[in-house]
Amino acid sequence: MKLHILGIAGTFMGGVAALARELGHAVEGSDQTVYPPMSTQLEQLGIELRQGYSPDNISTDCDEIVVGNALSRGNAAVEQVLDDGRKYTSGAQWLAENVLPGRDTLAVAGTHGKTTTTSILTFLLQTAGREPGFLIGGVAEDFGGSARIGGGREFVVEADEYDTAFFDKRSKFVHYRPLVAILNNLEYDHADIFPDVEAIQRQFHHFVRTVPRRGRLIVNGEDARLAEVLAMGCWTPVERFGLDGGDYQWTARLIEADGSAFIVVRDGVDIGEVRWPLLGRHNVMNALASLAAAAAVGVDIAAVLPALSAFHSVKRRMEVIGDAAGITVYDDFAHHPTAIATTLAGLRARVGRARIVAAMEPRSNSMRLGAHADALAPSLDDADLVVFLQRPELAWDAGKVIDGLRGEGIAVADVDALVATLREHVQAGDHVVFMSNGGFDNAPRRFLATLRD
Repeated sequence: MKLHILGIAGTFMGGVAALARELGHAVEGSDQTVYPPMSTQLEQLGIELRQGYSPDNISTDCDEIVVGNALSRGNAAVEQVLDDGRKYTSGAQWLAENVLPGRDTLAVAGTHGKTTTTSILTFLLQTAGREPGFLIGGVAEDFGGSARIGGGREFVVEADEYDTAFFDKRSKFVHYRPLVAILNNLEYDHADIFPDVEAIQRQFHHFVRTVPRRGRLIVNGEDARLAEVLAMGCWTPVERFGLDGGDYQWTARLIEADGSAFIVVRDGVDIGEVRWPLLGRHNVMNALASLAAAAAVGVDIAAVLPALSAFHSVKRRMEVIGDAAGITVYDDFAHHPTAIATTLAGLRARVGRARIVAAMEPRSNSMRLGAHADALAPSLDDADLVVFLQRPELAWDAGKVIDGLRGEGIAVADVDALVATLREHVQAGDHVVFMSNGGFDNAPRRFLATLRD
């Protein structure tokens, strides 16, 4: 079969493309914006990428069109597919019909930490010899890609609450029918499709309804909104994880304040020690969720814990892309104030009194609509300097963010000015974190190049 994937450069759709190729399908695709690391992965797979959504980009011999959720009615390619009566589906439905049948699906849901947690869980299953399949919303460094079919029974999928497609407004995760589901956290996000947090909770409860009674729900016990979701009805055994008191089956004692070392505790019994490269309390929580899910499918947790010392996470999750002139440069996929705050807090615990400089692009739909504007300044408290990219098309004034910062703040209108401003203000010993869930016009590497020059 030959597939054309509309929106192929997105992290999810790029993973679908990789799985389809591995299954032996011919795959081509188009997208409006193409940037690493997903573009690199697709090129390495030999998948032809076409720029833009011209109907002419879809080959006439394609058997099916897989439509990404970034495309809506009015898009030229979508309109032509409909007019021609061509067969089409969504990425989530394609995955559910072509990859997941006959597998034990482990799905990772939550506002934050899905990609990292999916990667940790896959790594643990791989360490246990399970040879899992996976679809991760990013390029996992330990696996060299974002997706594979796998030879084992388990398939791990990042379970997104964003809507499925222009013709299917349910959240993507309701398609997956998991045996084990992680509910990592729940906050307001995706302001372009959800009017309030209650609407997101309803989608999470639809997800909960799909988990069988023989399965397991792994739930963040610290999250009150998830407790409200379960109160709507729950038919599956629940195991909770958390760090700050409470009745949790899974918890941890920090050895290092930055989260790089901790003791895993299950039902009050110490299981073992983890020392790993990741930072932050949030990543300890991600680890606990992953360990609980792995245990739910029979993995010996004490046996796999030591392997986490070699875990390398995902590209663009506090990825160190280089050091120059005594300055360390990070690329981070930031999309929500809570994620920004916990990421910077982890870095602060690691670097102590060294200066942290944040280069911030409000790139997600919620960010651009201003849904998180009031929370942005507090989320950046651990930064000594923030250079804020306020593109002319941003619908709200970044001035209130700059005025509310604990440290210094500078707003700039384009990436050239951002790189120049950073170059003017940084000094040896600084840690510079680029935070955006888009391509950021390659700003992190452009800045690193100026340092090396």
